[in-house]
Amino acid sequence: MTTILITGGHSGIGLAAARTLAAQNIDIVLAGRSLERMRQVADELRAAHGVTVTTLTLDTSSLASVRTGAARFRTAIEAGEIDSLDAILCNAGGRFDGEVSYSPDGYETTFATNCLGHFLFVELLLPSLAERGRVVYTASGTHDPDSTDGKAVGAAVEPDAIALANDGKCGGKALSAGKRYSTSKLCTVMYAYELDRRLRRADSSVASIAFDPGSVPETGFLRGMPKPIQWFSNTSVMKWTSKRIGIITSDVEFSGASLAAIAADPDYADHSGKYFQANDGTLSAVRSARISYDEQRAAKLWDDSKQLVHLTAEEEAPQLR
Repeated sequence: MTTILITGGHSGIGLAAARTLAAQNIDIVLAGRSLERMRQVADELRAAHGVTVTTLTLDTSSLASVRTGAARFRTAIEAGEIDSLDAILCNAGGRFDGEVSYSPDGYETTFATNCLGHFLFVELLLPSLAERGRVVYTASGTHDPDSTDGKAVGAAVEPDAIALANDGKCGGKALSAGKRYSTSKLCTVMYAYELDRRLRRADSSVASIAFDPGSVPETGFLRGMPKPIQWFSNTSVMKWTSKRIGIITSDVEFSGASLAAIAADPDYADHSGKYFQANDGTLSAVRSARISYDEQRAAKLWDDSKQLVHLTAEEEAPQLR
């Protein structure tokens, strides 16, 4: 592989993955909101490994930012500034605690950031992806409402894109922050599976894979929570308790290395449509939530998302038409 693009590759699991890939002499494109932080990481990777690192300003909560970022990336490819794109890692995202808020496009922030931005980004960049390239979606075990992870955060609700984008509007009661997050991750898994189905129908060699990094408190996932909770989540007592009650746990380095492996290791090239999970030092293919395999729901989620991002016929990836 020559070049891999990572959204959110300047912190947490994405940063750990970027370091692993750079050590394998793979060029990196860092896409994210903080140009300053991305430049610091880019300098580190260039100095340590001599690879080419490109930064791309991208805010997945803003459809305008996604379109601008994708256009700039395509221009760089055409100008020969970036070698062929081998993988897109849809890794950026977050949990947004507190009162419900909305993106610049008027959509609920969690769904806009974790789902719609990446959905549009993949559509726009898929034509630039190399043959046998990969799209990897960072999901979460919280997507499964029947799992301990899902119950602890807030069981995911129906993966209805229109309802999720408009959550809390018109006087309706908004979902809790936990439910907004877990449902966005359910949608993420379903995007991965639906993309796989559409690619297979188009006889494409591109792979689409979902990845659960496990519960990794060090990533800043709980940064919106009170400081005492953030502190306690990183203690050995909390990690021991999490394992005892059945929560899937991991650490930044292992989950980052796992994400890098799924993106670049030849062993994962033929695992499109699968869900991989990092769990206490082990990476393996496991079953995701029962509802995530519902093809009718997934097709509706995809088509409704196309409507929400205002995808035009010209923008839609040829492989997916």
